[in-house]
Amino acid sequence: MHFARSARALLPLAGAALLLAAAVQPAAADLEQAVKALQAGDVVTAEKELQLLAKERDPRAQFVLGLYIYGNAESKLFDINKATPLLLDASERGYLPAMIPLAGAYAEGKGVPKSLFEAYKWCAIAERWNVPNASLALEQAGRELPAAEVEKAKAAAAAYTFKTK
Repeated sequence: MHFARSARALLPLAGAALLLAAAVQPAAADLEQAVKALQAGDVVTAEKELQLLAKERDPRAQFVLGLYIYGNAESKLFDINKATPLLLDASERGYLPAMIPLAGAYAEGKGVPKSLFEAYKWCAIAERWNVPNASLALEQAGRELPAAEVEKAKAAAAAYTFKTK
């Protein structure tokens, strides 16, 4: 569950998905410009475009900022302490793509205290909502967590409700 190991490989796919989402969402111009800048390797412009949306708590902007700009060790704006809170806020409000990277951050203690319990919980929530690769991440997280803790994390995931604000 490495936090941003495959961020570069996922960029074209994420860019296409975000462009599609931007076409039907408010603030589409800012998001579209950010994705184009990110695809061109201009993280400074992408950050600028996304900051306004992230301040409004747009989970798409939080996800892109958290994973590709601040969470990517190859980014010149890399700052794990900015990345993880953005992924956490987006995940807590139900933004599914942010959950597996957040679980990875917890598993590695990147930007949050290391917690295999929280990593497992977020993988379980993601699996419940059919996030791609969540089952694989859940299996991996389960190998590192004691059985008694797995049961507690499953219960916490089952009881979790997304924040509405």
